[in-house]
Formats: sequence, C-alpha cells, structure tokens
Amino acid sequence: MTFANVGTLGAQPGSRDALVAILTRPSADLAAAGCLRYDVGVSAEHPDTVFVVELWVDAESHHASLGLPSVRAAIDEAMPLLSGDMGGFRFDVVGSPLGGAA
Repeated sequence: MTFANVGTLGAQPGSRDALVAILTRPSADLAAAGCLRYDVGVSAEHPDTVFVVELWVDAESHHASLGLPSVRAAIDEAMPLLSGDMGGFRFDVVGSPLGGAA
C-alpha cells in the first residue's frame, strides 16, 4: 500500500534556501529505493519552514531509504540548518479521485 510522509522542517533563520537546495538535489537512489514522489515547498507566510511531501511504494521502503549512504549524507549536511521545529503526518494512502491504485 502506498505510504505518505508529509511534514514540515523548521530552518534556522536565513537557512531555508540552503535547506531547499539540499532537499531538491536529484537522487536516483530515492527512486530505486521505492520513492514515487518527493516534493519540497516553501510559503511566504512561513519563511523559516520547508514543507515536504513524500510518496513511497510502502512504509518499509521509506524506512529502508534512511539507511542509504546518499540519504545519510544529505541528512548530515542538512542537520546544522534545522531549528528542531518539525511536524507532520505519516499514513497509508487508501485512494485518490485521480485514479490509480493506492
């Protein structure tokens, strides 16, 4: 079942764009690990927040991806830019009005 991880990452003041640059680097490893979609967004209303929407083939693929060397390196690089203010939701996708299997 498709797994969604939707969250917010608080950035240190003035670090949002650097964090976005790390999160939006092309990564063949994510697709190979089962990532179907990885979208990064920002909002003028929240200048120190980065929004992330991830869709995975399943929760296990998401969990396993956190051990990939390229993902670990990106996390290590991003850590100093984070404020520690994080939030979000994880859930199994049950359907979509756009069609396709969940």
